[in-house]
Amino acid sequence: MYSALASQGVAVPNGFAVTADAYREALSRDGVADKLHRLLDGIDKSKIRQLAGKAAKAREVIYKAMDTPLLREQIVEAYRQLEREAGIGVAVAVRSSATAEDLPTASFAGQHESFLNVRGPKDLFEACRRCFASIFTDRAISYRIDNGFDHFKVALSVAVMKMIRSDLAASGVVFTLDTETGFRDVVFVTGCYGLGETIVQGQVDPDEFYVHKPTLSQGFRRVLRRRLGAKQIRMIYGKRGSSHATSTRNVPDAERQKFCISDAEVLSLAEIAVRIEAHYSKHAGVSMPMDIEWAKEGVDGKLYIIQARPETVASQRSSDFYETYNLKGHGPVIVNGRAVGEKIASGRTRRISTARDLAAFRPGEILVAPATSPDWEPVMKIAAGIITDKGGRTCHAAIVARELGIPAVVGATHATEKIKSGTDVTICCAEGDMAASIRGRLPSTLPGRQ
Repeated sequence: MYSALASQGVAVPNGFAVTADAYREALSRDGVADKLHRLLDGIDKSKIRQLAGKAAKAREVIYKAMDTPLLREQIVEAYRQLEREAGIGVAVAVRSSATAEDLPTASFAGQHESFLNVRGPKDLFEACRRCFASIFTDRAISYRIDNGFDHFKVALSVAVMKMIRSDLAASGVVFTLDTETGFRDVVFVTGCYGLGETIVQGQVDPDEFYVHKPTLSQGFRRVLRRRLGAKQIRMIYGKRGSSHATSTRNVPDAERQKFCISDAEVLSLAEIAVRIEAHYSKHAGVSMPMDIEWAKEGVDGKLYIIQARPETVASQRSSDFYETYNLKGHGPVIVNGRAVGEKIASGRTRRISTARDLAAFRPGEILVAPATSPDWEPVMKIAAGIITDKGGRTCHAAIVARELGIPAVVGATHATEKIKSGTDVTICCAEGDMAASIRGRLPSTLPGRQ
């Protein structure tokens, strides 16, 4: 991304990559591949304990295999070069990227590990090894099986990028289409205070902005629509060490009542996003809507792009037809939130607070949680719908719900307090931006495709 976009005037933090060749080399020696085949061949992902046990052993195999003097030397030297440019002990983000990741039809969202605020060569090498090992997280193994990917034909690389001090400012996500309808003439921007992981993890309700592409290209710089989010917490740099690299703080009420970035910054992000979309579309030979992460530097206020990948759900819909769902009935509304998708679903609720609660989940239930985690995806795949206390349309719960084709209500404040397990509810996302969780199972119709 740095080599492709920096030359076009898009600000991208410098860094380096540990290529997938390093991973492939590790598999080719010391019987590593044979050990992995014995663990993974014929694995049944429905047997959760077996999957967890074999996945942990597979990660340990890769973690050990990546510990070579040559790789350590190369990573340390690359980091020293970055220190010469950015200062001793420069903080970096360490992100995994699989060769099958971010394809036009499969996002692999959250399947592999990333680490923030990593400092020093020792901690960096450790983070890189853990990234490589994360190719065999339980959820990544399950995802590859569900999507027909061969475990041994997918490799993993690691990107190391200088951290932007967005902990002192703001960050967020940009889509170059509307995530719910697939409408391609808008740029959808979300933002929050601090590091953007809180948006992705669904820990905050972000600010939202829409910009109209055609009028923007004609020089009319206006934000089409804006919505103030609650922005409950801010993620900041923590103490040194992998377990305390980041921490969260409550955002004062006065700041929550303000948008985290200005209209001028929204428009700048929209222009950058359109430029990125044009670049990757030209490279692909087809229109390529993008999913982009941005960060604002707290020291000088500059906007940076820290990730760009193809959007994998709304852009794949056929433009030849659309589906319309209608709710046939009324009932008391329990909670409201942001609509994800345009469908309606009914079912019995199951409240999930921690991973320990997942074993009780049954197919066809409505998952109710403060937020979702990538580790929950085997359960999300059998849910009829999802309701979360927090989060916006670019959080993990929203992305996975779209990919699975199920409705979700995100940012439904106090949902886990108001909805107990075993409650019959109907999720309605068919009536605009806002969705409702309604008590009882109400009938609905799908008139057909138009």
